[in-house]
Amino acid sequence: MRSVSKIRPSPIAGSWYPSDAKQLAQEVDQYIRQASSEITAGEIKGILVPHAGYRYSGVTAGHAFGRINACEFDLVVILSPYHSYHPGLILSSDHQKYETPLGTVPIDRDLLDRLDQNLKMNQGLKLDSVAYDQEHSLEIELPFLQRSLKSPFFLLPLMVRSVDNVFAKQIAAVIFELIKYRNCLIVISTDLSHFYSQPVAEKLDKTMLDAISSFSSEAVFQTEEAGRGFACGLGAILIGLELTRLMGADKIEILAHSTSGEQTGDWSSVVGYGAAVILNSLEPRK
Repeated sequence: MRSVSKIRPSPIAGSWYPSDAKQLAQEVDQYIRQASSEITAGEIKGILVPHAGYRYSGVTAGHAFGRINACEFDLVVILSPYHSYHPGLILSSDHQKYETPLGTVPIDRDLLDRLDQNLKMNQGLKLDSVAYDQEHSLEIELPFLQRSLKSPFFLLPLMVRSVDNVFAKQIAAVIFELIKYRNCLIVISTDLSHFYSQPVAEKLDKTMLDAISSFSSEAVFQTEEAGRGFACGLGAILIGLELTRLMGADKIEILAHSTSGEQTGDWSSVVGYGAAVILNSLEPRK
């Protein structure tokens, strides 16, 4: 049986984003600087960000990461899809740290073990672990976090295969009980519609973003089910909405939308990207 290294090496540095640390830092910083400097009215509980290569979605992602620039969180929960086939519903890493050209990000293994135990006990759900995975949608958010947050943080990486809105509420409740006393940020990693023409993508993406901004996991699920809008990180969105609500969030602000056509010039088949901030509008920003 192959032993698993403590550090998960990046399979996407040099392709999805720069492998040179200085170049990567400069590019991420530029995306954050280009974003709106508007101050968020409330305490941020989470953000929703795209996960394409930085060439395509980095500008859009910068709008959300710009809202948490210089903020401090001791724990970041990243909810993302898992694009390869796996029989499990929710996956996490078998490693102890993620590596990017900017350094390593430690996984909170104790929290992950307790989550596994509680999911089994409360939902009969096994939290599957993967090693040396090729999943980009979780890792690609890490350099943005490494550059935007004021201090180092622990990571709870969760890759969601498939859940409905009812199951998402149950899973969110289990996670919340373990993190409710932590200074925690939720990051929802998702792209929107795939491979429609620009006019169709704009309509589909607006419908999905409207459902997300309504703060209703049921509306988001029904939008996807009815084919009126799409998100490849649907399960991540559903859990993320329910989890941030339990954390006190009451408002979702859509910050930006774009498509790959804006970079490629091909408007016949595009991928949609959105950015949003999830907050408690009654509390001042820290």
